[in-house]
Amino acid sequence: MYLITVFGNLLIILAISTDPNLHTPMYFFLANLSFVDICFTSTTIPKMLVNIRTQSKVITYAGCITQIYFLILFAVMDIFLLSVMAYDWFGAICHPLHYTIIMNPRLCGLLVLMSWVTVVSLFYCTMLGVYLSSAATDSSRSSATASVMYTVVTPMLNPFIYSLRNKDMKRALKAFFGKETIAWPIVTRLKKCP
Repeated sequence: MYLITVFGNLLIILAISTDPNLHTPMYFFLANLSFVDICFTSTTIPKMLVNIRTQSKVITYAGCITQIYFLILFAVMDIFLLSVMAYDWFGAICHPLHYTIIMNPRLCGLLVLMSWVTVVSLFYCTMLGVYLSSAATDSSRSSATASVMYTVVTPMLNPFIYSLRNKDMKRALKAFFGKETIAWPIVTRLKKCP
């Protein structure tokens, strides 16, 4: 499942970056969400796989704190990026004539940057302190199942939910794998001219 998560999200990033038709705010945010999902799953899953392979559940205190910090960082980045994507969709649906003016490249970059800066500033001090002072842990089987669902299954499903139902992404992925050529608007217009 980890490889599916990484591969699926990486495919989305590559398809969006190679297809000029997908250089829009919605896909810009989707590519960032895919990147954050790769980082999110990579904070815990490799260590979990090593633990399963070696039958050892040992982690250093510094390793644990680092893992928790980055897990929270990327989880909150997911939340902020999903919020920014909701704002983007709201603008596209409710204000379609003003959408290109509202969601310009500068604002898109600023929204992503603000998401990153907000997460870092919020969690650098506050959440690290909370987890450093936490002494109680719950190691029940249901808690482990819930954490696997959250850290593995959700990021694995995001590429399917947000892009594979989208005809533009399907076309870009087919073009990326060479099964279909991208119809460039200017080339199409030139072919129609006498």
